[in-house]
Amino acid sequence: MASVIGFPNPVNEVAARAVAGGVVVLSALTLVLGLALDHAWYWLTVLLAAGFVARVVSGPTLSPLGQVATRVVAPRIGHEKLVPGPPKRFAQAIGATLTVAAVVLTALSIDTGVVVLLAMLLVAATLESVFGLCLGCKAFAVLMRAGVIPPETCEACANIGLRAA
Repeated sequence: MASVIGFPNPVNEVAARAVAGGVVVLSALTLVLGLALDHAWYWLTVLLAAGFVARVVSGPTLSPLGQVATRVVAPRIGHEKLVPGPPKRFAQAIGATLTVAAVVLTALSIDTGVVVLLAMLLVAATLESVFGLCLGCKAFAVLMRAGVIPPETCEACANIGLRAA
């Protein structure tokens, strides 16, 4: 069980960006179908939420999208680029929070809230997948500098010497 539960550290940035690309596709599809056809399509948000929760709990291990990204997509894109895991896990937790909230709003038929949350997710995932800009990682860094997240949570984040290595 120990090999299934837990987030990897370090994380392959190429695979993380591939996961974000999958999130872009699924969230855009959900938005387009929900807005153009029928709000019942917003239930696709359940798949997004389940994927985010799985990645928070186990990294790519329990996530179908994570498995495709790490085993199929990332190896074909290029060599791995290792980055600290805790900021990526924090970013996945933000995605999980947004998508679980969207699922709740879908159940309550609050479509405008679902659209806003999915649009936020779409923007963040696009920034990550296309430009390598992880908003959750940036927030993690700000919280570390503010002392909200203790330095031992991410030694490589707290010690610039470890980042260079």
